[in-house]
Amino acid sequence: MSEQTVALVTGANKGIGYEIAAGLAALDWRVGIGARDERRGAEAVAKLRAAGADAFAVPLDVTDDESVAAAARLVEERAGRLDVLVNNAAVAGGGPEDPTALDVENVWRLVDTNVLGVIRVTNAMLPLLRRSAHPRIVNQSSHVASLTLQTTPGVELGGVNGAYTPTKTYLNAVTIQYAKQLSDTPVLINSACPGYVATGLNGFSGTRTPAEGAAIAVRLATLPDDGPTGRLFDDSGVVPW
Repeated sequence: MSEQTVALVTGANKGIGYEIAAGLAALDWRVGIGARDERRGAEAVAKLRAAGADAFAVPLDVTDDESVAAAARLVEERAGRLDVLVNNAAVAGGGPEDPTALDVENVWRLVDTNVLGVIRVTNAMLPLLRRSAHPRIVNQSSHVASLTLQTTPGVELGGVNGAYTPTKTYLNAVTIQYAKQLSDTPVLINSACPGYVATGLNGFSGTRTPAEGAAIAVRLATLPDDGPTGRLFDDSGVVPW
Protein backbone atom coordinates (compact mmCIF):
# COMPACT_ATOMS: atom_id res chain seq x y z
CA MET A 1 0.00 0.00 0.00
CA SER A 2 1.21 3.51 -0.79
CA GLU A 3 -0.24 4.91 2.41
CA GLN A 4 0.50 3.95 5.99
CA THR A 5 -1.44 0.91 7.13
CA VAL A 6 -3.97 1.69 9.89
CA ALA A 7 -4.96 -0.83 12.56
CA LEU A 8 -7.23 -0.84 15.60
CA VAL A 9 -6.68 -3.24 18.49
CA THR A 10 -9.36 -3.51 21.17
CA GLY A 11 -8.32 -4.10 24.75
CA ALA A 12 -4.86 -2.86 23.81
CA ASN A 13 -3.80 -1.07 26.97
CA LYS A 14 -2.21 -4.18 28.52
CA GLY A 15 -1.30 -7.84 28.09
CA ILE A 16 -1.62 -9.54 24.72
CA GLY A 17 -3.52 -6.61 23.23
CA TYR A 18 -0.71 -4.21 24.02
CA GLU A 19 1.85 -6.57 22.51
CA ILE A 20 -0.25 -6.99 19.36
CA ALA A 21 -0.36 -3.21 19.03
CA ALA A 22 3.39 -3.01 19.60
CA GLY A 23 4.00 -5.72 17.01
CA LEU A 24 1.91 -3.94 14.39
CA ALA A 25 3.49 -0.58 15.21
CA ALA A 26 6.90 -2.16 14.68
CA LEU A 27 5.86 -2.64 11.05
CA ASP A 28 5.57 1.16 10.78
CA TRP A 29 1.81 0.95 10.95
CA ARG A 30 -0.41 3.53 12.60
CA VAL A 31 -2.20 1.80 15.47
CA GLY A 32 -5.33 2.78 17.38
CA ILE A 33 -5.19 1.68 21.01
CA GLY A 34 -8.70 0.67 22.00
CA ALA A 35 -9.22 0.83 25.76
CA ARG A 36 -12.25 1.02 28.03
CA ASP A 37 -10.26 2.90 30.66
CA GLU A 38 -9.19 6.17 29.04
CA ARG A 39 -6.35 6.78 31.51
CA ARG A 40 -4.83 3.35 30.90
CA GLY A 41 -5.29 3.78 27.18
CA ALA A 42 -3.45 7.10 27.27
CA GLU A 43 -0.65 5.54 29.30
CA ALA A 44 -0.29 2.72 26.77
CA VAL A 45 -0.18 5.21 23.90
CA ALA A 46 2.48 7.25 25.69
CA LYS A 47 4.58 4.14 26.27
CA LEU A 48 4.30 3.10 22.62
CA ARG A 49 5.11 6.57 21.36
CA ALA A 50 8.16 6.71 23.63
CA ALA A 51 9.36 3.59 21.82
CA GLY A 52 8.85 5.28 18.44
CA ALA A 53 5.40 3.93 17.57
CA ASP A 54 2.72 5.86 15.69
CA ALA A 55 -0.15 5.20 18.10
CA PHE A 56 -3.32 7.04 19.06
CA ALA A 57 -5.90 6.47 21.77
CA VAL A 58 -9.37 5.16 20.97
CA PRO A 59 -11.69 5.19 24.01
CA LEU A 60 -13.75 2.06 23.49
CA ASP A 61 -16.12 0.03 25.64
CA VAL A 62 -17.14 -2.88 23.42
CA THR A 63 -20.32 -3.44 25.47
CA ASP A 64 -21.63 0.08 24.80
CA ASP A 65 -23.21 0.92 21.43
CA GLU A 66 -22.55 4.65 21.75
CA SER A 67 -18.91 4.09 22.70
CA VAL A 68 -18.41 1.80 19.71
CA ALA A 69 -20.03 4.30 17.34
CA ALA A 70 -17.87 7.10 18.74
CA ALA A 71 -14.77 4.96 18.25
CA ALA A 72 -15.66 4.41 14.60
CA ARG A 73 -16.09 8.15 14.12
CA LEU A 74 -12.74 8.82 15.78
CA VAL A 75 -10.91 6.33 13.55
CA GLU A 76 -12.54 7.89 10.50
CA GLU A 77 -11.51 11.37 11.62
CA ARG A 78 -7.94 10.34 12.41
CA ALA A 79 -7.27 7.99 9.51
CA GLY A 80 -10.13 8.00 7.00
CA ARG A 81 -10.20 4.24 6.77
CA LEU A 82 -9.20 1.07 8.63
CA ASP A 83 -7.01 -1.69 7.23
CA VAL A 84 -6.85 -4.10 10.16
CA LEU A 85 -9.17 -4.74 13.10
CA VAL A 86 -8.01 -6.97 15.95
CA ASN A 87 -10.86 -7.88 18.29
CA ASN A 88 -8.83 -8.66 21.39
CA ALA A 89 -10.91 -7.26 24.28
CA ALA A 90 -12.32 -9.99 26.54
CA VAL A 91 -13.22 -10.82 30.11
CA ALA A 92 -12.93 -14.07 32.07
CA GLY A 93 -15.36 -15.68 34.45
CA GLY A 94 -13.23 -15.21 37.53
CA GLY A 95 -12.65 -18.82 38.56
CA PRO A 96 -13.97 -22.39 38.21
CA GLU A 97 -17.29 -22.32 36.39
CA ASP A 98 -19.43 -25.32 37.30
CA PRO A 99 -22.10 -25.37 34.55
CA THR A 100 -24.62 -26.76 37.04
CA ALA A 101 -24.22 -23.72 39.29
CA LEU A 102 -23.62 -20.84 36.93
CA ASP A 103 -24.69 -17.30 37.67
CA VAL A 104 -26.66 -16.42 34.53
CA GLU A 105 -25.88 -12.74 34.95
CA ASN A 106 -22.18 -13.53 34.88
CA VAL A 107 -22.59 -15.66 31.77
CA TRP A 108 -24.38 -12.76 30.10
CA ARG A 109 -21.54 -10.41 31.08
CA LEU A 110 -19.04 -12.67 29.35
CA VAL A 111 -21.18 -13.12 26.24
CA ASP A 112 -21.76 -9.38 26.02
CA THR A 113 -18.03 -8.65 25.95
CA ASN A 114 -16.51 -11.71 24.29
CA VAL A 115 -19.09 -12.22 21.55
CA LEU A 116 -21.52 -9.34 21.21
CA GLY A 117 -18.69 -6.87 21.70
CA VAL A 118 -16.89 -8.36 18.71
CA ILE A 119 -20.07 -8.12 16.63
CA ARG A 120 -20.64 -4.49 17.66
CA VAL A 121 -17.11 -3.41 16.87
CA THR A 122 -16.82 -5.39 13.65
CA ASN A 123 -20.06 -4.05 12.22
CA ALA A 124 -19.20 -0.49 13.22
CA MET A 125 -15.77 -0.72 11.61
CA LEU A 126 -16.75 -2.59 8.44
CA PRO A 127 -17.54 0.58 6.45
CA LEU A 128 -14.01 1.80 7.20
CA LEU A 129 -12.50 -1.60 6.43
CA ARG A 130 -14.28 -1.64 3.07
CA ARG A 131 -12.24 1.44 2.14
CA SER A 132 -9.05 -0.59 2.48
CA ALA A 133 -7.44 -2.48 -0.37
CA HIS A 134 -6.30 -5.23 2.02
CA PRO A 135 -8.75 -5.44 4.95
CA ARG A 136 -8.06 -7.96 7.71
CA ILE A 137 -9.99 -8.91 10.84
CA VAL A 138 -8.49 -11.01 13.62
CA ASN A 139 -10.65 -12.33 16.46
CA GLN A 140 -8.88 -13.41 19.62
CA SER A 141 -10.01 -16.96 20.39
CA SER A 142 -8.44 -19.82 22.36
CA HIS A 143 -7.54 -23.49 22.16
CA VAL A 144 -10.22 -24.11 24.79
CA ALA A 145 -12.82 -22.98 22.24
CA SER A 146 -12.12 -25.95 19.98
CA LEU A 147 -14.87 -28.56 20.33
CA THR A 148 -12.53 -31.07 18.70
CA LEU A 149 -9.78 -30.50 21.25
CA GLN A 150 -12.28 -30.43 24.12
CA THR A 151 -13.53 -33.89 23.17
CA THR A 152 -10.23 -35.53 22.24
CA PRO A 153 -9.01 -38.00 24.89
CA GLY A 154 -5.67 -37.05 26.36
CA VAL A 155 -5.85 -33.37 25.42
CA GLU A 156 -5.56 -31.25 28.57
CA LEU A 157 -7.21 -27.83 28.39
CA GLY A 158 -7.79 -27.20 32.08
CA GLY A 159 -10.85 -27.88 34.18
CA VAL A 160 -14.55 -27.54 33.47
CA ASN A 161 -15.39 -24.02 32.40
CA GLY A 162 -19.07 -23.42 31.80
CA ALA A 163 -19.03 -19.73 30.85
CA TYR A 164 -15.77 -18.37 29.41
CA THR A 165 -14.95 -21.37 27.20
CA PRO A 166 -18.36 -21.47 25.48
CA THR A 167 -18.11 -17.75 24.68
CA LYS A 168 -14.97 -18.42 22.68
CA THR A 169 -16.63 -21.35 20.90
CA TYR A 170 -19.52 -19.01 20.10
CA LEU A 171 -17.03 -16.46 18.77
CA ASN A 172 -15.49 -19.10 16.50
CA ALA A 173 -18.94 -19.81 15.05
CA VAL A 174 -19.54 -16.10 14.49
CA THR A 175 -16.17 -15.78 12.75
CA ILE A 176 -17.17 -18.51 10.29
CA GLN A 177 -20.41 -16.71 9.46
CA TYR A 178 -18.59 -13.43 8.81
CA ALA A 179 -16.14 -15.25 6.55
CA LYS A 180 -19.01 -16.75 4.55
CA GLN A 181 -20.81 -13.42 4.26
CA LEU A 182 -17.64 -11.58 3.22
CA SER A 183 -16.29 -14.30 0.93
CA ASP A 184 -16.78 -12.17 -2.19
CA THR A 185 -14.89 -9.21 -0.70
CA PRO A 186 -11.19 -8.59 0.03
CA VAL A 187 -11.85 -8.97 3.78
CA LEU A 188 -10.00 -11.88 5.39
CA ILE A 189 -11.23 -12.79 8.87
CA ASN A 190 -9.67 -15.42 11.11
CA SER A 191 -9.45 -16.42 14.76
CA ALA A 192 -6.21 -16.64 16.73
CA CYS A 193 -5.16 -18.91 19.60
CA PRO A 194 -2.43 -17.17 21.63
CA GLY A 195 -1.76 -20.17 23.87
CA TYR A 196 -1.56 -20.24 27.66
CA VAL A 197 -0.30 -16.71 28.22
CA ALA A 198 0.35 -15.12 31.60
CA THR A 199 -2.29 -12.37 31.75
CA GLY A 200 -4.78 -10.91 34.15
CA LEU A 201 -7.44 -13.25 32.73
CA ASN A 202 -5.75 -16.25 34.37
CA GLY A 203 -4.12 -14.55 37.33
CA PHE A 204 -0.80 -14.52 35.43
CA SER A 205 -0.53 -18.30 35.71
CA GLY A 206 0.19 -18.85 32.02
CA THR A 207 3.44 -20.25 30.69
CA ARG A 208 3.87 -17.93 27.69
CA THR A 209 4.65 -14.24 27.57
CA PRO A 210 2.18 -11.71 26.13
CA ALA A 211 4.61 -11.05 23.29
CA GLU A 212 4.66 -14.75 22.42
CA GLY A 213 0.88 -14.86 22.54
CA ALA A 214 0.59 -11.82 20.29
CA ALA A 215 2.64 -13.33 17.46
CA ILE A 216 -0.18 -15.29 15.80
CA ALA A 217 -2.52 -12.28 15.74
CA VAL A 218 0.20 -10.17 14.13
CA ARG A 219 0.74 -12.87 11.52
CA LEU A 220 -2.97 -13.08 10.71
CA ALA A 221 -3.17 -9.28 10.51
CA THR A 222 -0.49 -9.33 7.81
CA LEU A 223 -1.82 -12.13 5.61
CA PRO A 224 -1.34 -11.75 1.85
CA ASP A 225 -4.39 -11.20 -0.33
CA ASP A 226 -4.56 -14.90 -1.19
CA GLY A 227 -4.39 -15.91 2.47
CA PRO A 228 -6.96 -18.05 4.30
CA THR A 229 -10.20 -16.83 5.79
CA GLY A 230 -12.68 -18.31 8.23
CA ARG A 231 -10.10 -20.44 10.04
CA LEU A 232 -8.65 -20.87 13.54
CA PHE A 233 -4.86 -20.67 13.93
CA ASP A 234 -2.09 -20.92 16.48
CA ASP A 235 1.67 -20.62 16.01
CA SER A 236 1.82 -24.10 14.50
CA GLY A 237 -0.94 -23.65 11.95
CA VAL A 238 -4.62 -24.52 11.67
CA VAL A 239 -6.43 -25.55 14.87
CA PRO A 240 -9.48 -27.82 14.42
CA TRP A 241 -12.85 -26.34 15.25
